[in-house]
Amino acid sequence: MTTSPSWPHLPKVFQDRTEAGQLLGAVLAARGPWPSAVVLALPRGGVPVAAEVARALQVPLDVFVVRKLGLPTAPEVAMGALASGGVQWLNEALMARLGVSASALAQVQAREAQELARREALYRAGRGPLNLSGHTALLVDDGLATGATMHAAVQAGRLLGAGRIVVAVPVAPPETCADLRAEADEVVCLHTPPHFQAVGQFYGDFSQTTDAEVLALLAGP
Repeated sequence: MTTSPSWPHLPKVFQDRTEAGQLLGAVLAARGPWPSAVVLALPRGGVPVAAEVARALQVPLDVFVVRKLGLPTAPEVAMGALASGGVQWLNEALMARLGVSASALAQVQAREAQELARREALYRAGRGPLNLSGHTALLVDDGLATGATMHAAVQAGRLLGAGRIVVAVPVAPPETCADLRAEADEVVCLHTPPHFQAVGQFYGDFSQTTDAEVLALLAGP
């Protein structure tokens, strides 16, 4: 079992993803109603959060598969992301500054495209293709760092015809939220700490969400 990383001497804002989703859902419900909305979870960590949001708003829950493109020398740092439908977002300034070659990018793209396809097949088995035409797409994750995966998700949502796109997360740096406001119709973030190291530092329990947990939540009421 994967354990949560530990950041000593830093206050936790959320007990776990479930609590974060409940708090986020309450804030969004107060802004409602949301008659044409669909909650789209970015797996895997975003699914427990999104499930609580969908429950609070009483709207459908679905999954929107996005994969981070990590730097070849530092995979935890995003240089871009892939999303369902073949959408790609790249941080070209970062890649140019660090000298990421086309061949190195291609290797990362191939690996993450394979994992994206695996998750699409697993999570969306028996579920029809996403139809966002005329709907409000509520894109939910457990938090954002650089926001690369969410940038890709927003672009993919536009291509799928969403009438309105709202990004909703429990925690993210202020600059990431500002960048996304230039692309999404609305960004809702409960906590925007100026001193940000990683999403997990704000959770008491940030253990990895499993495929089995994702499937159970997607199959729930």
